[in-house]
Amino acid sequence: MMKYAVIMAGGAGTRFWPKSKIAKPKQFLKLFGDQTMLQKTIRRLDGFINPEQVLVITNDDYRAHVFEQVPDLNKSFVIGEKVGRNTAPCVGSAAALLYKKDPDAVMVVLPADHEITDKEEFIRILDAAAQSAEKDNALVTIGIEPDRPETGYGYIHRSQKGKSQYLNKSVFDVRSFAEKPDLEKAKSFLASGDYLWNSGIFIWKVSAIVDAFKKYLPEVYDNMETLMESSCEKDDIDLFYTGCPSISIDYGIMEKADNVKVVPGSFGWNDVGSWKAVHELSNKDQDENANEGAKALFHKSSSSLVHSESGKLITLVGVQNLAVVETEDSILVIDLDHAQEVKEVYDKIEKDPELREYL
Repeated sequence: MMKYAVIMAGGAGTRFWPKSKIAKPKQFLKLFGDQTMLQKTIRRLDGFINPEQVLVITNDDYRAHVFEQVPDLNKSFVIGEKVGRNTAPCVGSAAALLYKKDPDAVMVVLPADHEITDKEEFIRILDAAAQSAEKDNALVTIGIEPDRPETGYGYIHRSQKGKSQYLNKSVFDVRSFAEKPDLEKAKSFLASGDYLWNSGIFIWKVSAIVDAFKKYLPEVYDNMETLMESSCEKDDIDLFYTGCPSISIDYGIMEKADNVKVVPGSFGWNDVGSWKAVHELSNKDQDENANEGAKALFHKSSSSLVHSESGKLITLVGVQNLAVVETEDSILVIDLDHAQEVKEVYDKIEKDPELREYL
């Protein structure tokens, strides 16, 4: 089985302002350890997918970051989006390129900004999913076994019918997808035992996803067909993206297709979607305080995060559940329970001509 990885690395990382900026969003930053999020995403595939079989789909302006951070990639496999069109065109462009090479190959589609602590189990899950994708001609996704009633993730409702086994891992038919729920619904999902968190990781044969685009998203498929008939130069790729509508792969295909399967997994997954996630993943002291790259002093304070590289001493006194993030030109102070709202702050800054320089 020939396998290719497709890394989606075009996001703006708005919930990680001020650390994540337009010039270098979070997938190109070192948030944990000495590797960037993109580097970790690719390196954890070592032994499963070779670097020369990794495609990275990113913003045109970020291609230089990709080449700098992962120099052993196939240069023709780093695709720059002229305009952002959400995940369906992102996947469609990669599928079109790979279809020309090997329509029977298996694609593993991964966001560039996830943190995964158990690499070995992760690879075992991917391997089982790839087996199902190849033998069942299925569109396979990875579902994370939930350990709490989380309202920040979408959910996958698995069916107990059609259950199969690959490499000692269970594979289930998918009944439906659910949007991010309120707390009461999240509690009912957890209690049922039939719901998994939607990881946004997908595995399928190239031919299977191309057929799905043709059936469910013909407006994207028409542009894919043009791309497949071209020489796939930059102008061809630019034409593809400008011609596509903006739509997610979940809404456009996964929620409509009748051959969707899910492999449940538990491998220390976190989508690192906010500063609250950084706090959860960081090493903490006995008072649940975390210090990422900063000189920090916590006095009568708990459950807080300081993230800074300035060398200044940052002191928190008598506070709980705060994050203080300092960069060269900005300071963010938030209640961690409002971490998702950083995107709203980012949007306000973007609309203000006098503040845009801070993005």
